[in-house]
Amino acid sequence: MSTGNPIVITLYTRAACHLCDEAKAQIRPLLREFGAELREVDIDTDPALRAEYDYDVPVIFLGTQKVAKHRVDLAQLRRQMARAAKSE
Repeated sequence: MSTGNPIVITLYTRAACHLCDEAKAQIRPLLREFGAELREVDIDTDPALRAEYDYDVPVIFLGTQKVAKHRVDLAQLRRQMARAAKSE
């Protein structure tokens, strides 16, 4: 693994969102595999985020790049995280 900054995955979510819970469970092994950090952001605590993502949660960012919404393609996310780890 890189000795630089960790890979950051941001999960835009809300309470009582089964797709959000599912996405978090699916990406948890990738977080461990790549030593990545998960940041969860509750969109309902920020009116601007709620307006932007209200019907799209979960939304997943890898760094500053949006990589998924609603459902996670784990194979694709793994490739994206591998590229991010190499570029560190």
